[in-house]
Amino acid sequence: MTLTELRYIVTLAREKHFGRAAERCHVSQPTLSVAVKKLEDELGIPLFERSKSSIRVTETGQRIIEQAQRVLDQVGVIRDMAQDGKNQLNSPLKVGAIYTIGPYLFPHLLPELRRAAPEMPLFIEENYTANLRQKLRQSDLDAIIIALPFEEPEVVTLPLYDEPFVVLLPGGHPLAREQALTAEQLAGEQLLLLGPGHCFRDQVLESCPPLVEAVAERGAGAPGPSLVTEGSSLETIRHMVASGLGVTILPLSAATSMNYSEDILAVRPFAPPVPFRTVALAWRVTFPRPKAIDVLSLAASQCRVIEKAEKEKPALVAG
Repeated sequence: MTLTELRYIVTLAREKHFGRAAERCHVSQPTLSVAVKKLEDELGIPLFERSKSSIRVTETGQRIIEQAQRVLDQVGVIRDMAQDGKNQLNSPLKVGAIYTIGPYLFPHLLPELRRAAPEMPLFIEENYTANLRQKLRQSDLDAIIIALPFEEPEVVTLPLYDEPFVVLLPGGHPLAREQALTAEQLAGEQLLLLGPGHCFRDQVLESCPPLVEAVAERGAGAPGPSLVTEGSSLETIRHMVASGLGVTILPLSAATSMNYSEDILAVRPFAPPVPFRTVALAWRVTFPRPKAIDVLSLAASQCRVIEKAEKEKPALVAG
């Protein structure tokens, strides 16, 4: 078997289509098909189940392809070791972040990274945690920025900072007269949350049990405002709160990143214990550019997103 054949089967497993896989590998479809069949014959087992309409990886094939990906990662390590003194900071870095972190961290991160590594631009992607996990595993991304907990075999995580949650209220809302709020106070309000698939929605409900109970009661037909879960992004939810539709819970960096005045939107902290999330960097243990990860993590830790958010937070209204 050859490294080229390993790259073919990894790409085919990812694309699940011979034509697209061949295009990604810059070869003709017959060339890729023959190479895959040759490797299967050499191993004595089928790696893929083929039909006229689909291709799927066999159970044994999946294990072999995962190992092939590790081999290809190690090849990158060997190449770097062979090129003594190669600068790991002079080529692009592919970084992903979840939707509720990227828009608020990247404006602070990119200037820091530009100063630290001016020849290392970022390819940036925002996505759901599940999709970022898959792209990291498949080497489509070099590192991802997510919220803990995050467990993935052969992936390292490094906590960057803890971010508290805050409450966003329409201007003039009765709760805006409070210095700090509790989850119990929000349980009777019309609450706006992200829809299913966003991990931040789950983190809010997990860290504020009274809201889970309120949602369950309303789902059983009990009287009370309905739980709104139709916001597709934190920015959409922010605008809905500004329109007076309800209240929401946001990470501090998102709550203070806005142009609305205090009479339109009010930000209030939680009373202790304050719910929070831990933002972390994750990368494959086999990633061959450790210096790039070091610079990225250092730049992220120097952003001081939370400190800046605290300074920008509007002054509380006296109770």
